[in-house]
Amino acid sequence: MKKQNVLNLIKYHVERNENSFRNEVVAIARYFDSIGDYQLAEYIMGLISESNLYTPQGSDFESEFLKQIETRGLEALNLPLEISEDIKGIINAVNHNVGINKFLFEGLPGSGKTEAAKNVARLLNRSLFVVDFENLIDSKLGQTNKNITNVFKEINMIPNANKIVVLFDEIDVIALDRINSNDVREMGRATSTILRELDRLTDLNKEIVIIATTNLYSNFDKALVRRFDAVINFNRYSEEDLIEVAEYYFSSFIKNFKGTSKDVRLFRKILKTAKKLPYPGELKNIIKTSLAFSDIGSEYDYLRRLYNNLIGNLEQKDLSKLYEEGFTIREIEKLKGESKSTVARKLNKEGADNE
Repeated sequence: MKKQNVLNLIKYHVERNENSFRNEVVAIARYFDSIGDYQLAEYIMGLISESNLYTPQGSDFESEFLKQIETRGLEALNLPLEISEDIKGIINAVNHNVGINKFLFEGLPGSGKTEAAKNVARLLNRSLFVVDFENLIDSKLGQTNKNITNVFKEINMIPNANKIVVLFDEIDVIALDRINSNDVREMGRATSTILRELDRLTDLNKEIVIIATTNLYSNFDKALVRRFDAVINFNRYSEEDLIEVAEYYFSSFIKNFKGTSKDVRLFRKILKTAKKLPYPGELKNIIKTSLAFSDIGSEYDYLRRLYNNLIGNLEQKDLSKLYEEGFTIREIEKLKGESKSTVARKLNKEGADNE
C-alpha cells in the first residue's frame, strides 16, 4: 500500500465521495491479498460488505433529486439504422471502460431520445436514475445553483457506479445558452455550475454513465456540449422510417380492439398521402387515439380518423379528389363509410359536373 492510497481515502471521505472511497478500499484489500496477507484483505472486505458502502445496485439509495426508473421489460426501439448504430456504439464504448461515459441526445420532441436512454440502461444491465427537475429548480435566487451542486454530490454517492446510468431528461431547462437567455445571470450561474460539476465528475467518477437530452440544441450552451463525449442526433427519420414505426404501433394496438378490421394497405396509403409525418411520439398518440375513439359500429372508422389527423378535411373533400390521391373506390368506401355503388355514382356525377 502506498501513501497515495491513504491520501485518497482522506480526500474521498472529506468529499463524501462514497463510491470512490469504496473503490480505494477495494484496491487496498487487493494489494494485501497480492502480497499474501489474506486475513487482512478478508477483514477489510468484510468491513465494507457490512457497511452501506457496498449496497448492491443502489437498492437502498435514497435521494432528494434522483428517481430510479424501472427498465426491465422495455420493448426494443424502432429507430432508424443510423441512430441504432450510434446506440450500439455507446454500448460498446461503455463496455470498453475507456472513460467515454457522457452522451447528449438531441432532437425534436417525440424523436425517441428518452426511450433510447432507458434502453441504453437496459442493454448495459444498469440501474437508471432520472434527475427530478421539479425539485431541482427553485424560485429562490441562487437555490437552483445549490441544488445542482447537491444533485451531483448525490450522483457521486450512488453505490456501485459501474452499475448506474443517470439521465438529465430535457436538460435545456437549466442549461440554455448563457448569452441568449432572458435571465442571463441566473442561467449563467446554473450552467457554469453544471460545467464545473461535470468536470469534477469526470475526475472523480469515470464509471457512471451520464445521458442528457435536449429539444433545443441550437440554443444549447456550446461549452456544455464540449463536456459530452458524443452528441447523438435523433432527427434522422426518413419517410419510410416513420411509416415502419407507424406500422409497428398499428399492429401492436389494433389487437386490443375487437370488431375493428385491420387494413395495412389503406393504413400505409394514408401515411404516404400525408405531406409530412410527425415523429414517433406524436405518431404513436395519433394511431392510438384513432383506434380508441373510433365508432365501435364501424370497422374502418379508425381510418377516417387517421386521415383527418394526418391530412384533414375528409368530410369536405370531393370523392374525385380522393380518387386523384390514389385511393380506390373500395378504399374510398371504407374512408367515407358509404357503399360501393354510392361512391361510384358520386364519382360519376362529380366527373360529369366537371366536364
